[in-house]
Amino acid sequence: MNTSAAPSPAASSACASSASPTAAAPISPSDLSAVRTYLTGLQQRIVDGLEQLDGLSFLRDRWERPEGGGGITRLLEQGNVFERAGIGFSHVRGQQLPPSATAKRPELANLPWQAMGVSMVLHPRSPYVPTVHMNVRFFIAEAATPVWWFGGGMDLTPYYGFDDDARHFHTVCRDALAPFGADRYSRYKRWCDEYFFLRHRNEARGIGGIFFDDVSEPDFATAFAMTRSVGDAFLPAYAPIVERRRTLPYGERERDFQAYRRGRYVEFNLVWDRGTHFGLHSGGRTESILMSMPPIVRWRYDWRPEPDTPEAELTRHFLVPRDWV
Repeated sequence: MNTSAAPSPAASSACASSASPTAAAPISPSDLSAVRTYLTGLQQRIVDGLEQLDGLSFLRDRWERPEGGGGITRLLEQGNVFERAGIGFSHVRGQQLPPSATAKRPELANLPWQAMGVSMVLHPRSPYVPTVHMNVRFFIAEAATPVWWFGGGMDLTPYYGFDDDARHFHTVCRDALAPFGADRYSRYKRWCDEYFFLRHRNEARGIGGIFFDDVSEPDFATAFAMTRSVGDAFLPAYAPIVERRRTLPYGERERDFQAYRRGRYVEFNLVWDRGTHFGLHSGGRTESILMSMPPIVRWRYDWRPEPDTPEAELTRHFLVPRDWV
Protein backbone atom coordinates (compact mmCIF):
# COMPACT_ATOMS: atom_id res chain seq x y z
CA MET A 1 0.00 0.00 0.00
CA ASN A 2 1.18 3.51 -0.79
CA THR A 3 2.64 5.16 2.29
CA SER A 4 2.90 8.72 1.01
CA ALA A 5 1.47 10.97 3.66
CA ALA A 6 -1.37 13.41 4.18
CA PRO A 7 -4.49 13.65 6.37
CA SER A 8 -6.80 10.69 6.71
CA PRO A 9 -10.59 11.23 6.79
CA ALA A 10 -10.48 11.56 10.57
CA ALA A 11 -8.26 14.59 10.42
CA SER A 12 -10.02 15.87 7.34
CA SER A 13 -13.39 15.92 9.05
CA ALA A 14 -11.93 17.72 12.02
CA CYS A 15 -10.58 20.49 9.84
CA ALA A 16 -13.65 20.73 7.67
CA SER A 17 -16.39 21.44 10.20
CA SER A 18 -18.84 24.13 9.13
CA ALA A 19 -19.72 25.10 12.67
CA SER A 20 -18.55 28.45 13.97
CA PRO A 21 -15.38 27.95 16.02
CA THR A 22 -15.20 29.20 19.56
CA ALA A 23 -12.25 30.38 21.57
CA ALA A 24 -11.69 28.02 24.47
CA ALA A 25 -9.53 27.81 27.55
CA PRO A 26 -5.93 26.76 26.92
CA ILE A 27 -5.17 23.08 27.05
CA SER A 28 -1.94 21.49 28.10
CA PRO A 29 0.44 19.13 26.28
CA SER A 30 -0.78 16.41 28.64
CA ASP A 31 -4.34 17.00 27.38
CA LEU A 32 -3.18 16.51 23.78
CA SER A 33 -1.29 13.40 24.81
CA ALA A 34 -4.40 12.02 26.52
CA VAL A 35 -6.47 12.49 23.37
CA ARG A 36 -3.87 10.74 21.23
CA THR A 37 -3.53 7.87 23.69
CA TYR A 38 -7.28 7.38 23.76
CA LEU A 39 -7.61 7.44 19.97
CA THR A 40 -4.82 4.96 19.28
CA GLY A 41 -6.24 2.68 21.95
CA LEU A 42 -9.73 2.98 20.47
CA GLN A 43 -8.47 2.04 17.03
CA GLN A 44 -6.80 -1.07 18.41
CA ARG A 45 -9.83 -2.11 20.48
CA ILE A 46 -12.12 -1.84 17.47
CA VAL A 47 -9.66 -3.79 15.31
CA ASP A 48 -9.54 -6.51 17.97
CA GLY A 49 -13.34 -6.69 18.15
CA LEU A 50 -13.78 -6.85 14.39
CA GLU A 51 -11.11 -9.51 14.01
CA GLN A 52 -13.08 -11.66 16.44
CA LEU A 53 -16.19 -11.18 14.30
CA ASP A 54 -14.45 -11.85 11.00
CA GLY A 55 -11.76 -14.39 11.83
CA LEU A 56 -9.12 -12.67 9.69
CA SER A 57 -6.52 -10.05 10.61
CA PHE A 58 -6.23 -6.40 9.62
CA LEU A 59 -3.09 -5.23 7.89
CA ARG A 60 -1.22 -2.35 9.52
CA ASP A 61 0.11 0.54 7.40
CA ARG A 62 1.97 3.31 9.21
CA TRP A 63 2.51 6.51 7.19
CA GLU A 64 4.07 9.93 7.62
CA ARG A 65 3.10 13.34 6.28
CA PRO A 66 5.89 15.63 5.04
CA GLU A 67 4.24 18.77 6.44
CA GLY A 68 3.91 17.15 9.84
CA GLY A 69 2.44 14.14 11.58
CA GLY A 70 1.14 10.91 10.15
CA GLY A 71 -1.08 8.01 11.00
CA ILE A 72 -1.85 4.32 11.06
CA THR A 73 -4.25 2.74 8.59
CA ARG A 74 -5.74 -0.65 9.45
CA LEU A 75 -7.46 -2.46 6.61
CA LEU A 76 -9.20 -5.78 6.04
CA GLU A 77 -10.30 -6.80 2.53
CA GLN A 78 -12.12 -9.91 1.35
CA GLY A 79 -12.74 -11.13 4.85
CA ASN A 80 -15.30 -13.67 5.99
CA VAL A 81 -17.72 -10.98 7.19
CA PHE A 82 -16.26 -7.74 5.83
CA GLU A 83 -15.68 -7.19 2.15
CA ARG A 84 -13.74 -4.08 3.14
CA ALA A 85 -13.13 -2.61 6.58
CA GLY A 86 -10.93 0.44 7.04
CA ILE A 87 -10.05 2.02 10.38
CA GLY A 88 -7.69 4.97 10.26
CA PHE A 89 -5.91 6.92 12.98
CA SER A 90 -4.20 10.18 12.09
CA HIS A 91 -2.45 12.97 13.95
CA VAL A 92 -1.43 15.65 11.47
CA ARG A 93 -0.32 19.26 11.71
CA GLY A 94 0.30 22.16 9.40
CA GLN A 95 1.22 25.81 9.29
CA GLN A 96 -1.81 27.03 7.35
CA LEU A 97 -5.24 25.59 6.65
CA PRO A 98 -6.29 25.44 2.99
CA PRO A 99 -8.92 27.94 1.76
CA SER A 100 -11.59 25.20 1.69
CA ALA A 101 -11.33 24.97 5.49
CA THR A 102 -11.33 28.70 6.24
CA ALA A 103 -13.94 30.06 3.82
CA LYS A 104 -16.50 30.30 6.63
CA ARG A 105 -13.96 31.01 9.37
CA PRO A 106 -11.45 33.62 8.21
CA GLU A 107 -10.15 34.05 11.75
CA LEU A 108 -8.42 30.65 11.38
CA ALA A 109 -6.54 31.59 8.22
CA ASN A 110 -2.75 31.48 8.51
CA LEU A 111 -2.82 29.77 11.90
CA PRO A 112 -0.84 26.62 12.64
CA TRP A 113 -3.09 23.70 13.49
CA GLN A 114 -3.26 20.10 14.62
CA ALA A 115 -5.94 17.49 14.02
CA MET A 116 -6.23 13.94 15.22
CA GLY A 117 -8.92 11.33 15.04
CA VAL A 118 -10.12 7.83 14.30
CA SER A 119 -12.31 7.34 11.24
CA MET A 120 -13.76 4.09 9.97
CA VAL A 121 -16.14 2.62 7.40
CA LEU A 122 -17.10 -1.06 7.27
CA HIS A 123 -18.62 -2.65 4.17
CA PRO A 124 -19.88 -6.15 5.04
CA ARG A 125 -20.17 -8.93 2.48
CA SER A 126 -23.75 -9.86 3.38
CA PRO A 127 -26.48 -7.52 2.08
CA TYR A 128 -28.30 -8.10 5.36
CA VAL A 129 -25.48 -6.62 7.44
CA PRO A 130 -25.49 -2.82 7.16
CA THR A 131 -22.56 -0.62 6.25
CA VAL A 132 -21.47 1.54 9.17
CA HIS A 133 -19.38 4.70 9.64
CA MET A 134 -17.92 6.10 12.85
CA ASN A 135 -15.41 8.80 13.67
CA VAL A 136 -14.22 10.79 16.65
CA ARG A 137 -11.83 13.68 16.22
CA PHE A 138 -10.10 16.67 17.81
CA PHE A 139 -8.88 19.92 16.22
CA ILE A 140 -6.90 22.85 17.53
CA ALA A 141 -5.84 26.09 15.86
CA GLU A 142 -2.80 27.33 17.72
CA ALA A 143 -3.55 31.02 18.30
CA ALA A 144 -2.74 33.18 21.33
CA THR A 145 -6.17 32.12 22.54
CA PRO A 146 -6.52 28.62 21.11
CA VAL A 147 -9.52 27.48 19.13
CA TRP A 148 -10.23 23.80 19.70
CA TRP A 149 -13.12 21.42 19.53
CA PHE A 150 -14.18 17.77 19.44
CA GLY A 151 -16.44 16.16 16.87
CA GLY A 152 -17.68 12.74 15.92
CA GLY A 153 -20.58 10.39 15.53
CA MET A 154 -21.73 7.19 13.86
CA ASP A 155 -24.40 6.28 11.34
CA LEU A 156 -25.87 3.09 9.89
CA THR A 157 -26.58 2.37 6.21
CA PRO A 158 -28.68 -0.78 5.69
CA TYR A 159 -29.54 -2.38 2.36
CA TYR A 160 -32.33 -4.53 3.76
CA GLY A 161 -33.59 -2.87 6.91
CA PHE A 162 -34.72 -4.38 10.21
CA ASP A 163 -36.58 -2.35 12.80
CA ASP A 164 -34.85 -4.20 15.65
CA ASP A 165 -31.43 -3.24 14.29
CA ALA A 166 -32.39 0.41 13.91
CA ARG A 167 -33.80 0.57 17.42
CA HIS A 168 -30.74 -1.11 18.89
CA PHE A 169 -28.28 1.19 17.12
CA HIS A 170 -30.11 4.35 18.11
CA THR A 171 -30.64 3.16 21.68
CA VAL A 172 -26.90 2.68 22.18
CA CYS A 173 -26.24 6.10 20.66
CA ARG A 174 -28.82 7.70 22.96
CA ASP A 175 -27.42 6.00 26.04
CA ALA A 176 -23.85 7.07 25.19
CA LEU A 177 -24.95 10.71 25.21
CA ALA A 178 -27.40 10.56 28.11
CA PRO A 179 -24.88 11.50 30.86
CA PHE A 180 -24.06 14.74 29.02
CA GLY A 181 -27.53 16.25 28.72
CA ALA A 182 -31.08 15.13 28.11
CA ASP A 183 -31.22 16.92 24.75
CA ARG A 184 -27.89 15.72 23.33
CA TYR A 185 -29.27 12.69 21.54
CA SER A 186 -32.19 14.50 19.90
CA ARG A 187 -29.92 17.35 18.76
CA TYR A 188 -27.18 15.14 17.42
CA LYS A 189 -29.63 12.73 15.79
CA ARG A 190 -31.23 15.63 13.91
CA TRP A 191 -27.78 16.90 12.91
CA CYS A 192 -26.92 13.44 11.59
CA ASP A 193 -30.16 13.20 9.60
CA GLU A 194 -29.47 16.59 8.03
CA TYR A 195 -25.80 15.98 7.28
CA PHE A 196 -25.92 12.47 5.80
CA PHE A 197 -28.45 13.45 3.15
CA LEU A 198 -27.97 13.28 -0.62
CA ARG A 199 -29.49 16.57 -1.66
CA HIS A 200 -29.16 15.81 -5.36
CA ARG A 201 -31.31 12.68 -4.79
CA ASN A 202 -33.52 14.11 -2.03
CA GLU A 203 -32.71 10.94 -0.11
CA ALA A 204 -31.14 9.97 3.20
CA ARG A 205 -27.95 7.93 3.10
CA GLY A 206 -29.22 5.52 5.74
CA ILE A 207 -31.07 5.41 9.05
CA GLY A 208 -28.78 7.97 10.65
CA GLY A 209 -27.38 7.87 14.14
CA ILE A 210 -25.62 10.81 15.77
CA PHE A 211 -23.28 13.55 14.52
CA PHE A 212 -21.69 16.45 16.39
CA ASP A 213 -18.96 19.01 15.83
CA ASP A 214 -17.42 22.14 17.40
CA VAL A 215 -17.92 20.82 20.94
CA SER A 216 -15.75 22.63 23.47
CA GLU A 217 -18.33 23.41 26.17
CA PRO A 218 -18.48 23.44 29.09
CA ASP A 219 -14.78 22.48 29.33
CA PHE A 220 -12.14 20.16 27.93
CA ALA A 221 -12.75 17.35 30.42
CA THR A 222 -16.49 17.15 29.69
CA ALA A 223 -16.16 17.45 25.91
CA PHE A 224 -13.45 14.78 25.90
CA ALA A 225 -15.51 12.48 28.13
CA MET A 226 -18.49 12.73 25.78
CA THR A 227 -16.31 11.99 22.77
CA ARG A 228 -14.88 8.94 24.54
CA SER A 229 -18.38 7.75 25.38
CA VAL A 230 -19.35 7.88 21.70
CA GLY A 231 -16.20 6.10 20.57
CA ASP A 232 -16.58 3.40 23.22
CA ALA A 233 -20.22 2.83 22.17
CA PHE A 234 -19.36 1.78 18.63
CA LEU A 235 -18.81 -1.95 19.12
CA PRO A 236 -21.85 -2.37 21.42
CA ALA A 237 -23.96 -0.53 18.82
CA TYR A 238 -22.79 -2.51 15.79
CA ALA A 239 -21.44 -5.94 16.75
CA PRO A 240 -24.80 -7.40 17.89
CA ILE A 241 -26.33 -6.43 14.52
CA VAL A 242 -23.54 -8.25 12.69
CA GLU A 243 -24.07 -11.34 14.82
CA ARG A 244 -27.83 -11.35 14.18
CA ARG A 245 -27.64 -10.95 10.39
CA ARG A 246 -24.38 -12.48 9.20
CA THR A 247 -25.76 -15.99 8.63
CA LEU A 248 -28.98 -15.04 6.81
CA PRO A 249 -29.00 -16.66 3.36
CA TYR A 250 -28.90 -14.38 0.30
CA GLY A 251 -28.49 -14.67 -3.44
CA GLU A 252 -27.54 -12.69 -6.51
CA ARG A 253 -30.64 -10.50 -6.29
CA GLU A 254 -29.67 -9.23 -2.84
CA ARG A 255 -26.01 -8.76 -3.78
CA ASP A 256 -27.03 -6.84 -6.89
CA PHE A 257 -29.23 -4.50 -4.86
CA GLN A 258 -26.47 -4.03 -2.31
CA ALA A 259 -24.05 -2.98 -5.07
CA TYR A 260 -26.65 -0.57 -6.46
CA ARG A 261 -27.25 1.03 -3.07
CA ARG A 262 -23.52 1.26 -2.42
CA GLY A 263 -23.47 3.69 -5.32
CA ARG A 264 -25.36 6.15 -3.13
CA TYR A 265 -22.64 5.82 -0.51
CA VAL A 266 -19.98 6.70 -3.08
CA GLU A 267 -22.03 9.66 -4.32
CA PHE A 268 -22.34 11.11 -0.83
CA ASN A 269 -18.66 10.72 -0.01
CA LEU A 270 -17.48 12.33 -3.24
CA VAL A 271 -20.15 15.00 -3.69
CA TRP A 272 -21.08 16.14 -0.19
CA ASP A 273 -18.69 14.90 2.50
CA ARG A 274 -16.64 17.80 3.86
CA GLY A 275 -13.92 15.56 5.23
CA THR A 276 -13.32 13.92 1.86
CA HIS A 277 -13.21 17.33 0.18
CA PHE A 278 -10.73 18.73 2.69
CA GLY A 279 -8.47 15.72 2.43
CA LEU A 280 -8.35 15.74 -1.35
CA HIS A 281 -8.10 19.52 -1.70
CA SER A 282 -5.21 19.69 0.77
CA GLY A 283 -3.17 17.03 -0.99
CA GLY A 284 -4.29 14.35 1.42
CA ARG A 285 -3.23 10.74 1.40
CA THR A 286 -5.55 9.31 -1.21
CA GLU A 287 -5.34 5.69 -0.06
CA SER A 288 -6.46 6.59 3.45
CA ILE A 289 -9.13 9.04 2.33
CA LEU A 290 -10.73 6.70 -0.21
CA MET A 291 -10.50 3.48 1.79
CA SER A 292 -14.08 4.30 2.78
CA MET A 293 -15.26 3.33 -0.71
CA PRO A 294 -16.97 -0.05 -1.20
CA PRO A 295 -15.06 -2.57 -3.35
CA ILE A 296 -18.00 -3.50 -5.61
CA VAL A 297 -20.49 -0.85 -6.78
CA ARG A 298 -23.09 -0.57 -9.58
CA TRP A 299 -25.10 2.23 -11.07
CA ARG A 300 -28.25 1.92 -13.20
CA TYR A 301 -30.03 4.54 -15.19
CA ASP A 302 -33.26 5.66 -13.47
CA TRP A 303 -33.83 2.26 -11.89
CA ARG A 304 -36.61 1.87 -9.33
CA PRO A 305 -37.55 -1.21 -7.29
CA GLU A 306 -40.84 -2.94 -7.86
CA PRO A 307 -43.58 -1.85 -5.40
CA ASP A 308 -44.15 -3.97 -2.31
CA THR A 309 -40.72 -5.61 -2.44
CA PRO A 310 -38.05 -5.63 0.26
CA GLU A 311 -36.00 -3.34 -1.97
CA ALA A 312 -38.83 -0.79 -2.13
CA GLU A 313 -39.32 -1.07 1.62
CA LEU A 314 -35.85 0.34 2.21
CA THR A 315 -36.78 3.69 0.70
CA ARG A 316 -40.36 3.76 1.95
CA HIS A 317 -39.76 2.80 5.57
CA PHE A 318 -36.10 3.21 6.47
CA LEU A 319 -34.69 6.10 4.43
CA VAL A 320 -36.94 8.68 6.06
CA PRO A 321 -36.14 10.49 9.31
CA ARG A 322 -38.00 8.85 12.18
CA ASP A 323 -37.72 8.41 15.92
CA TRP A 324 -36.32 4.93 16.44
CA VAL A 325 -36.23 5.10 20.25
